[in-house]
Amino acid sequence: MTSDATALFLRSDEVSDLAEPAEYVDAVRAGYRERGEGAPATPRTTLFSDDPAGMLTGYLAILPETGAMGGYTYAAGFGERDAHFSLPIFDSQSGAPLAVLDGASMNPHKTGAAGAVGVDALARRDASDLAVIGSGAQARGQVRATATVRSFDRVEVYSPTAEHREAFAAEMNDALDATVAAVASSAAAIEGADVVITATDASEPVFDGDLLEDGTHVTAMGQYHPEKHELDATTIERAKYVPDLRERVANDAGSFLNALDEGVVDEDHVHAELGDVVAGTAPGRESPDEITVFDSGGTAIETVAAGYMLYERAKSEGRGEEIEFAPASEALTGR
Repeated sequence: MTSDATALFLRSDEVSDLAEPAEYVDAVRAGYRERGEGAPATPRTTLFSDDPAGMLTGYLAILPETGAMGGYTYAAGFGERDAHFSLPIFDSQSGAPLAVLDGASMNPHKTGAAGAVGVDALARRDASDLAVIGSGAQARGQVRATATVRSFDRVEVYSPTAEHREAFAAEMNDALDATVAAVASSAAAIEGADVVITATDASEPVFDGDLLEDGTHVTAMGQYHPEKHELDATTIERAKYVPDLRERVANDAGSFLNALDEGVVDEDHVHAELGDVVAGTAPGRESPDEITVFDSGGTAIETVAAGYMLYERAKSEGRGEEIEFAPASEALTGR
């Protein structure tokens, strides 16, 4: 006879200060290396509701070496016009529940870490100028994480609202060693940039791909809808294209699908998954003049890797509340 299992429930505020950006990056890099070595992961599945308008999204991953598996599920929109994130984590050996996280506060950090892993795998080692298109929470997470993998001297940020980009620049000036400046256009931001990050909810391209200089790396993390494309077809055509999951590309990689529709690339333009590059089973940057793109639409790889790291840290610090799970061998009776 088995006994009830327990899991640690962690509120969002209990995990928000548990780890620094570099620690997220280390955990997420290890997760993508596992993926490159064969760890299973699925792309997001999204169900849409018309009345009330909203979406329910989820994705899954197993990270055997980490020892964890789970899935990120979130609801956005609907009547409250808000979003809520849940992350259950299970032991990948026994299947026992380990934790349930309120996943809102970790979201920009784990997503930023995935972007930073992409930069570390694909950008030039001497990259010193960073352009950021977007000034919200996701842009903040991307910049803080990316600054742990490259030594930037300058950061230029653009978003349509001057007040927002100026506030972002002031905050990041205090947080980073680099000089951070708000600029008046995306063209001004990417001029001379070695790395470009797009973190917007735009449906149309946010810069002209013809303006990218040779050797630039682009991380696009705001595009996970087939009809949205932050990057134009020119950028995709010019670049070595690396998605987080190859299977995701046909579902919701809007920039790649747009370039495919315009006939400038075909399916073979997908170079490799990020995990393949991190694991060394596919080459990353092969020339200082090469333009590279990491398409970061979001996966459970970074979510489970980061969530398990936070669970381990919370356990060691005595945070969270133990909750009981009845095993199916006892509870699944049909009575």
